[in-house]
Amino acid sequence: MILRSAPIARALTICLPRASRSFLTGSSTRSNQNRTFDPIRTPNDLHTLTLLSAADNRPLITFWSASWCSTCQAVKPLVTSLIEDEKVGQAEGGLGFAVVELDSPMIGDLGVKYMITSMPTLLAFSRQEAQMETKLIKPNEMKNKEFLREWLLSEAKRGGRAGGSGGSLLGSLFGGQH
Repeated sequence: MILRSAPIARALTICLPRASRSFLTGSSTRSNQNRTFDPIRTPNDLHTLTLLSAADNRPLITFWSASWCSTCQAVKPLVTSLIEDEKVGQAEGGLGFAVVELDSPMIGDLGVKYMITSMPTLLAFSRQEAQMETKLIKPNEMKNKEFLREWLLSEAKRGGRAGGSGGSLLGSLFGGQH
């Protein structure tokens, strides 16, 4: 997707995290590389990244954390390594990844909205829909590298299509895959 309107492109450049700005100048073909975004500190940050991921037909993996959470600090490097270093999910179309900083003063009630009841939590978004049925909340599962790899692969295979709350009917009506 190439944005042809300069005012729209400028507006998106201002509000998108640094890692996603390449979206504005990229070619019209989708890159299946995994993308790591700046931390989410406001509800608008999450909204922007879910929009970007939906437009890119790429699931967004969110890691809900707080600076004081020692378990979060132990799990985050494992998740990051699988996505960035081992590139888990790239062959399936790629993943977006961002940490949601729940202790950010501007985060508001975002944790309540997505029923984040423990930290860390891994929650995938597909077509802007939170995939509540696959949310991970058990630290022992997140610390198990093979379990985590399989979860990430499963979310990547979803490919941003037909999330748990629907989407397949419209995709079928308009020729989309599901």
